[in-house]
Amino acid sequence: MADQVRATTRSRENTRARLLEAAAAVFAEVGLGEASVERICERAGFTRGAFYSNFASKDEMFLELAKAVAQERVAAVRVRVAEMDIGAGLGAEAENAAAIIRVLDVMDDDRVTTLLMHEIEIHAMRDPEFAAAYAAQLDDIVAEVVQLVEEIVEAEGLALRLPAHEAASIILAVWSEVSRRVAIAGLEGDAAREIRSVEVGRVVQLVVERR
Repeated sequence: MADQVRATTRSRENTRARLLEAAAAVFAEVGLGEASVERICERAGFTRGAFYSNFASKDEMFLELAKAVAQERVAAVRVRVAEMDIGAGLGAEAENAAAIIRVLDVMDDDRVTTLLMHEIEIHAMRDPEFAAAYAAQLDDIVAEVVQLVEEIVEAEGLALRLPAHEAASIILAVWSEVSRRVAIAGLEGDAAREIRSVEVGRVVQLVVERR
């Protein structure tokens, strides 16, 4: 019985994950307005029944996607922090606060992710109820980044010129803006990363200093 329950749970999780993956691609391609439930289900290879057994609406799915993207970003950043062993020191990188840039660079937003996040932001501007839920998610994301920035700053003997929450918010805002411009320009891979590193680096230099 327990094995059957686990198998059912895995199957449901797999269905949900495939629907979310399909939705992310469809939302990015045509926008939320044109992304019908039927279109998402067709992309995922499921019926409408599968959709509504997992999500009450497209808005609920949209929020789930926003949360998933945020969690993936934070998880990737935490892995990078662990790999770099900030407590042991980052050497010359820390001299110009490049450690923070190297850590954030692991997010490496591709075109689909950038389009998806832009769609989410536009929808939040138009729908107050969705906006409230999304704002709560943003607060969680910023809180995670604040903690990471504080850890790096403390470990590397740096100091912030303004409160950590404000510094993290500014850095993330610039990161998102540069990602949008990079997507518009059709740049990917190393070219995109180089532009983000340079522009975000300028902002980091403004908010971080050596003690």
